[in-house]
Amino acid sequence: MGGPLKRVESDTKFDRYVSTFDRHGFCRWAIEDSRHQFLGYAGVMPSPSDHPLGPHAEVGWRLARSAWGQGYATEAAGVALIDVFTRVGLSEVLAYTSSDNARSQAVMRRLGLRREPVRDFSHAYDNRPWDGLVWVARPVV
Repeated sequence: MGGPLKRVESDTKFDRYVSTFDRHGFCRWAIEDSRHQFLGYAGVMPSPSDHPLGPHAEVGWRLARSAWGQGYATEAAGVALIDVFTRVGLSEVLAYTSSDNARSQAVMRRLGLRREPVRDFSHAYDNRPWDGLVWVARPVV
């Protein structure tokens, strides 16, 4: 997704996550390994107000390539979903990825998310077209 952020970009993103937690009670979380090395982030965020799917919460993750395939995304996103369903009381969380991102789709399957093709969407991010496949998480009853 464009490689590492510059420090100012990273600080801005972190500040946005802190502000989101203050307003909504949930946000993305930093992921570290047992040696306290930063690996990326995962968690649930509210959608931007202009999102093509309208208002919703989205679970997502971004990890350094060295952390791929070790279960970090599944574990962190799974705990984040439990948190927003039990503590925050959300009734639905969306996840989306491109059709060629097999790794993220595998995480979504491991999390028990259900594919909802009727919600698939197209959007331009940074003036680049992107087609999103939508998956849905709901609390286990």
